[in-house]
Amino acid sequence: MKTLLSNTTFTSRTLPIALSVLGLFGAALSLSAVAQPVNVQLTGAQEVPAVMTTASGSGMVTVGADKSVSGSITVSGLEPTMAHIHEAAAPNANGPVIVPMAKTAENVWSIPAGAKLSDAQFESFKKGHLYVNVHSAANKAGEIRGQLKP
Repeated sequence: MKTLLSNTTFTSRTLPIALSVLGLFGAALSLSAVAQPVNVQLTGAQEVPAVMTTASGSGMVTVGADKSVSGSITVSGLEPTMAHIHEAAAPNANGPVIVPMAKTAENVWSIPAGAKLSDAQFESFKKGHLYVNVHSAANKAGEIRGQLKP
């Protein structure tokens, strides 16, 4: 028995294979919806206003479909006093702290277990309106910043 579907002929032997491939494709799509890992690069130039500094940072932040947040950043060239994820209306604006980060090793700041975004914050994340900010004694408002771009 043959069936014509989208200009492709499937037989009783090829139909199960085609369905398996479609199933794998569907699983891959749902996995991408489960978690969105984002590489983040932090510099003083991204601060608002920009900060002249040689400090930098990098890391990975993952936002799950359930709005859970995890990850960490590693910084260099500064003595950080605190680090957070902030929400802003746009990439060139400042906003409130929404996820405080904890120092977990020398120059490493991590998102605490169980951190979650609200529905509105998750929508901001999808628009690229969240950022990581690292503060120092020399730059209390923030020395380096990196936008979270999904």
